[in-house]
Amino acid sequence: MLRIEALGQHHRNRFDCGEEALNRFLQTLARQQQLKGISKTFVLVDSARPKTIMGFFSLAACEVVSENLPPELARKYPSKAPGAKLARLAVGRKFQGQGYGQLLMVEAMKKALLVAENIGIIGFFVDAKHPAARTYYERFGFISFRHELLEMFLPLATLREAIDT
Repeated sequence: MLRIEALGQHHRNRFDCGEEALNRFLQTLARQQQLKGISKTFVLVDSARPKTIMGFFSLAACEVVSENLPPELARKYPSKAPGAKLARLAVGRKFQGQGYGQLLMVEAMKKALLVAENIGIIGFFVDAKHPAARTYYERFGFISFRHELLEMFLPLATLREAIDT
């Protein structure tokens, strides 16, 4: 049975998603950042192999400069506004193409919505690592910033709609 849980010391670090920066983050920084309160990392595991990480995502708080948002949204917010950020998302090579990325994304979106229910945020943010990742995030309703196409935003109303459907 699959489950998503907080990254713990018992999880093995032999993770390879094909992106060295993401591998290195999980192997060397994720636990440190979690302990320092910088980000929180969640891992996808199978109860048959609970120490093996199939995929992961990290969440963090962020602040955005509203003028960087698309013009129709920028005018709705003060000059700086709070948000939740999908800091990283990756699926291990052996598990790619099986829908686990979508499973992780939906769980990350649910957690962002929980944040929105308890503190003020205007939406969910992500920095796509490359154009293919941008296309992936667009499938979930993320829209690009005005001048930085790889910086993306999912407005709170869109986030709620995505989770409610």
